[in-house]
Amino acid sequence: MSTNNENKSYQVNTYKRNEVEFVKGEGVYLFDKSGNKYLDFLCGIAVTGLGHKNKKLINAAVTQIDNLWHVSNLFTSTPQENLAKKLCEKSGLDKVFFCNTGTEANEAAIKFARKFGKGKSNIITTNGGFHGRTYGSLSASAQEKLWEGFYPLTPGFVNVDYNNIDAIKNAIDENTIAVMLEPIQGENGIVIPSENYLQEVRKVCDENNLLMIMDEIQTGNGRTGKYFAYQHSSIIPDIVTMAKGIANGLPLGAVICSDKVAEAITPGSHGSTFGGNPVSISVANKVVELITPELLDNVNTVGKLFVEKIKSENLSIIKEVRAKGLMIGIEFIESIDVKNLASKLLENKVVVGTAGNNVLRILPPLIVEELHISQFINTFKSVLLIENLITKQSEELCHQN
Repeated sequence: MSTNNENKSYQVNTYKRNEVEFVKGEGVYLFDKSGNKYLDFLCGIAVTGLGHKNKKLINAAVTQIDNLWHVSNLFTSTPQENLAKKLCEKSGLDKVFFCNTGTEANEAAIKFARKFGKGKSNIITTNGGFHGRTYGSLSASAQEKLWEGFYPLTPGFVNVDYNNIDAIKNAIDENTIAVMLEPIQGENGIVIPSENYLQEVRKVCDENNLLMIMDEIQTGNGRTGKYFAYQHSSIIPDIVTMAKGIANGLPLGAVICSDKVAEAITPGSHGSTFGGNPVSISVANKVVELITPELLDNVNTVGKLFVEKIKSENLSIIKEVRAKGLMIGIEFIESIDVKNLASKLLENKVVVGTAGNNVLRILPPLIVEELHISQFINTFKSVLLIENLITKQSEELCHQN
């Protein structure tokens, strides 16, 4: 009996994929199979911060591939050491472990904290947080919808409300070793805490001899206008995890930690076959060089401009705009189907994401310019008009502005 497999997918159904297939990118734009041009305001979910087809990054990758594309971590690597030094200088910390992804970085951070704890194992995490999908990082991610079908979870995580310092204080017991959180919650809808929250967490950790683990997977690498988002609060965590934009799309993650944490980790404590791959490392070394103070100034300037333009429209369907640098969330009133809105924007050649409670997630490249912001705003307002979500008068006001 014959079976028609023409439209059959041979991949496990872990993603709800759009039918659009991108085959090329250049700068802030993506191109599909038919040659249509799209404004990329998602960056592979905060990954391609320096844009597509960046010549300096391509040259770094090609040069390395031409020499060596894999060797075991049992051998010395000068490029790894160079990148580790740069990340320590950027973060204010002392040692680095390289892996492949953000979830791997968080798994390593959990292990490092518990090894440091010498028997103490509880880690306080925050409701709405997202740290990954492997068992340790999944269990640390306090979102019940992510846990369905995967019980029993990894024990040792205590979940408290985000942006509530008293909740952290009340959760500490004799078995607590760390507090793990995002400086801005990404998957939960770009949730930005109070200005002094991270400073208060740092103080509580110091007073109770706890490690402060900062998940900078989405917020790091210049996304918020500082190299790391925690730097807006003038603190230094004990452990920082990062990935996504670190190599502009090549697989790489990192754990940066203090000497006191690193001293607990000995050969055999942890490892990764592909972690710190030579090609990814070479590109990441160039990425760090290209995230200059001038580029960070652009992130802050253009990010503020984006927010000003959105807010100036005074759209009643928008509940709140939350942003730090180019990490932006637009929360809509309940009657708006934000997933449908994202689909309509895609139909109109603009790529965005969604997150949290009815939030449009905007993550433009760090190299974005004012003209790209204007392109987004015009398309955004046109889609709202077409979908009858705003009036013609609002559209006319948009063009006046």
